[in-house]
Amino acid sequence: MYFAALLARTEDGWEASDTELDDVETLSDLADLAREASPDEDTVLVLIEQEDAWFGVVRVDGEEDPRIYVSDAAAAARSSYGEILLTDELLGREPGDDGDDLDALDLDGTEDGESDDDADGDADAGSAEAAVPHGPVGDAEILDDLGVSEKELRSMSDDALGEIADALGASEVLETVR
Repeated sequence: MYFAALLARTEDGWEASDTELDDVETLSDLADLAREASPDEDTVLVLIEQEDAWFGVVRVDGEEDPRIYVSDAAAAARSSYGEILLTDELLGREPGDDGDDLDALDLDGTEDGESDDDADGDADAGSAEAAVPHGPVGDAEILDDLGVSEKELRSMSDDALGEIADALGASEVLETVR
């Protein structure tokens, strides 16, 4: 089960809104959605979690590029919402490099000089999922100036979004949209 919310910082404190990600296909779409939540270009956090698997934080400050943190890239890669956050840049890949090197493959699917038997040994070696690390990726200092240190962020687990909201003083507003 997924949960996604926007937390927008205003001069009156944090405002939360439940958000649907069904129409969001790219990180750019997500950043635009966040910017719409704060016409004054204040900080907006997009909080996404898949129960007991992973969570992600996207921070949008005005027109700056979004900053991203994902608690478990491998788990998020198996999720359509997680795939939105796992950009090539975040994973340290060249744009369009999905981990498959089709140019190095012969027509039978083996690499040059490799026998069919060798190719069966490690079926995931060239897959995109193999290129995604297990564990956190992104900007672990994303919430430092808001009171959540890198160490605290990396140690969060079961109710990470609740812990983040609590540290921001926004737990009540987040619970209203949960």
